[in-house]
Amino acid sequence: MVIGLLLLEVHFPHATSLKDKRAALAGFKEKIRRRFNVALAEVANQDKWQLASLAFITVNTERGIVDQTLEKIINEAEASLEGQIIQSKIVHL
Repeated sequence: MVIGLLLLEVHFPHATSLKDKRAALAGFKEKIRRRFNVALAEVANQDKWQLASLAFITVNTERGIVDQTLEKIINEAEASLEGQIIQSKIVHL
């Protein structure tokens, strides 16, 4: 069993409040949950309106599928988020 963890740090330069950040994240989070069947949460920086730290978890018997899923999430984030990805990190547990 392979557990994959993706950590994303996203900067929202146009957000002027927490409400702006949450609005930008809400649709994205739901879309990722439905499309990739992963668990995700905002794990840090909840009080900063221009920065979000997101964690995504997936489990599979094959490492290649885990890596492929997490890479697709990164690509989707780059394409559809209103913010810029500052950092991404994949860890296997």
